[in-house]
Amino acid sequence: MNRQNLHTIGRVELVELPEWQIDAIEAKIDTGAYSSSLHCHHIEEFENSGKSFVRFNLLDPEHPAYNEQLLELPIFDKRDVKSSNGVSETRFFVQTDISFFGDVYKIEFSLTDRSEMKYPLLIGRKFLKNKFLVDVSKKNLSQKK
Repeated sequence: MNRQNLHTIGRVELVELPEWQIDAIEAKIDTGAYSSSLHCHHIEEFENSGKSFVRFNLLDPEHPAYNEQLLELPIFDKRDVKSSNGVSETRFFVQTDISFFGDVYKIEFSLTDRSEMKYPLLIGRKFLKNKFLVDVSKKNLSQKK
């Protein structure tokens, strides 16, 4: 892909998760992380018609974007992820849409407790590759149309 065709984003972006009625949520852009992760709680696996699903609450009640949604989604994948502190844990991955610059992209998130982290959403390089250039000196470029 030609670099001139890539949007430049900052180290933090305000993004939308339209399928989940989240109009603005802060995301840390992290080129050091391979996958993207999302803060949620009460993560529970269950079966529906012989298929694996996951049920969870997006964010937590203290977060400004919290809307009490209990989501039930098919499990896209289940794999071990090493966190920034070096500890591996098995996580469920789900897919949804995410919006930058008014464009909608498909993204996969691992579900995890990020309550100790500053940003509830982390966007890793698997998603960023061939879509965006990251300027770490900037913030919220996708909101400045």
